[in-house]
Amino acid sequence: MMTARTIGFVFIQGFADWEFGFLSGAASDWFATRPVALTPKGEPVVSIGGFELVGRRGLTPEESRDLHAVAVIGSDHWAAKSHPDVAPLLVSVAERGGVVGGICAGTLALARAGLFRDRAHTSNGRDWILGHVPDYPGAERYCDVPHAVVDRRLISAPGSAPGTFAIAFLEALYPEQKKQIVQMRTMFASEYRDGGALAAAGGDSSSR
Repeated sequence: MMTARTIGFVFIQGFADWEFGFLSGAASDWFATRPVALTPKGEPVVSIGGFELVGRRGLTPEESRDLHAVAVIGSDHWAAKSHPDVAPLLVSVAERGGVVGGICAGTLALARAGLFRDRAHTSNGRDWILGHVPDYPGAERYCDVPHAVVDRRLISAPGSAPGTFAIAFLEALYPEQKKQIVQMRTMFASEYRDGGALAAAGGDSSSR
């Protein structure tokens, strides 16, 4: 019997709508995971698309001792000087063996927390991450790839890779559920098999 686990999703103002849905939806529906929205001081935040999300907790480690994993969702505000400090929360989850992930600008929070020190990782580009966090520990381990990168229980991804971010994150959180993970990967990939969806879209536009 699968043990239910809890993922904290870190959202700040201007969070990217497309970066968490694969992960939160699949985690809840396929794995009976409990998702918890974490925001600065637990207040509501508004996405890039204009949707308001209500935080259930703040970003302190004390509020989230029950988390098995934490995922930092991207926002342009992570690159601002006034970005929230989530390092204590991320480090506390990592130190107790939990899964920690960041996508798009959310990877800046992981870099600032020193979690890339001895881990392979990726982001929105080598120059991009160095431009925001110069000389962060582990910069030499950067991987210039378009998909999520996994090193032990640390997951990172560019903002264009929410699908592989979700799969890699859940594979790290539920290593015993290999069959479910394969089914999920197959489902996500079917849209792009043989370029079908993109070819169809191109065909439609060229016929106008």
